[in-house]
Amino acid sequence: MIIAPSILTADFCEIGKLVDESVNAGINWIHLDIMDGNWVVNKTITFGPAIINSIRKRVGNEIMLDCHLMITNAEETWKQFADAGVDLIIVHIEAVNDMSALIEDISNAGKKCGIVFNPDTPVEDVLPYLEKIDLVLVMSVVPGKGGQSFMPEVENKIRTLRKEIDIQKSNGGKEVKIMIDGGIKAHNISLVEEWGVDVSVIGSGLVNDKGTIKQNLDEIQNALAN
Repeated sequence: MIIAPSILTADFCEIGKLVDESVNAGINWIHLDIMDGNWVVNKTITFGPAIINSIRKRVGNEIMLDCHLMITNAEETWKQFADAGVDLIIVHIEAVNDMSALIEDISNAGKKCGIVFNPDTPVEDVLPYLEKIDLVLVMSVVPGKGGQSFMPEVENKIRTLRKEIDIQKSNGGKEVKIMIDGGIKAHNISLVEEWGVDVSVIGSGLVNDKGTIKQNLDEIQNALAN
C-alpha cells in the first residue's frame, strides 16, 4: 500500500516544512488537491501551479506528485499543472466533456493520467477508459465538503475496478492503480487494502496535532502489518 499525504490540511505557511517532514518520514508520493472555487460544492479555492512548482523544486524529481483537479475547466488548464512539474494529472469524469481527447492530450505531453469519480457516480462510467489511463481515484467522501466520514458503500465500486483491472492485466493490458481519498485513517486502511486499493490519500490522519507525520505514518503502517 502506498501512502500519499494530502497537504490540504496543512498550514500553508508551513508547506515547505511539511513536505520535508513527509519525505524524511519515507513518503515518496504527495497528493495535491486543486479547487477553483466553482466546481466543488463549498466553493473552496486552494492553490495553483505556482505552489506546485515550488514543491517540485523542493522535493526534486524522485517524489511522485499528483494533482486532483476539482475544477470546471480542466480541459483548458491541465497543461499549466503539467508544466508546473506534476507526474500525474487526475480529472473528474463529471467535469470533462471529451474524456478520450483529454486522456490523449495528457499522455502525449508525457504525463500520467487518472480519472476520479464521485461517490454517486456509477463505476461503469469509468470502465471504458481503463485501458487508456494509469490510475482511478475513488472518492469516499463528497469533494469539497468538510467534516465528512468515510463512506464504506464505495466497497463494491472498488471491488469492481479491482476485478476489471486484474482481467485487463492478465490479458496483457495496462496495470492501473486504484487510489482512494476521503476519511482514510489507521482504523480503516487495512479494510480498503483488502478491497484492492493500491494508494491511499491521507490528510488529517497524517497531518494533525496528535503526532508528527513519522509517528502517524508508523501507526498507519502498523495497522497494515497487523
